[in-house]
Amino acid sequence: MTGQHRVPPGRAGRLRLRRSLDTALRGADLLERKLHILLAREQELRRAEEEADRAWRQYLREAETWLLRGLLLGGEQALASAVVADRAQATVEWTASMGVRHPSGVSWTPAARSPAEPTPGNTALVVAEGAYREAVRAAAEFAAARTAARLLAEETHRTRLRVRVLRRHWIPQMHRELAAADLALEQAEHEDSVRRHWAAGLHARRGAVSAKPAGGTKSGEEAP
Repeated sequence: MTGQHRVPPGRAGRLRLRRSLDTALRGADLLERKLHILLAREQELRRAEEEADRAWRQYLREAETWLLRGLLLGGEQALASAVVADRAQATVEWTASMGVRHPSGVSWTPAARSPAEPTPGNTALVVAEGAYREAVRAAAEFAAARTAARLLAEETHRTRLRVRVLRRHWIPQMHRELAAADLALEQAEHEDSVRRHWAAGLHARRGAVSAKPAGGTKSGEEAP
């Protein structure tokens, strides 16, 4: 959005500049409304990110505490024998806000222990397993919330830059160009009016000269 518009001179050029300016003003208004909506949505996602961050850290601290107790009770061998062969599955769900596609949540399926697999050797490891399961789920939700907030923040930044360029550079430039076009048109019309007035006066003077009688004949005398 730099440089001047190349427009034809006269009223057509001024009309084109006026239309371009009106379009830029409407565009800036729409972008500002979009920016306000994006800012509000970004704040919501930031709060969700902070809550998810606190949740998964809390679950992690709890899981580590119970894991330590379980290791003290049964040793590392008890932990190795309690590992589940299955894997948890997390599917990110997506939505869109003001045209920005971002995660909206996580569909979570925890790892399942088969009947043939041994259970943890003590109660502390059982509690630690449940706490780690919740910590992993919360971490996935935190990652989704953080990604959503980041994507909204990026679009907010781009929209703010567009508004700034329009309001501070593009629209003032078009105002200056329109003012210059108005001045040029006013000067052209004034010059054209002066030329028409001068031409009319010249035509009148020529008409007056051609209307005078031929020289040498006095009033009241008859020609021989």
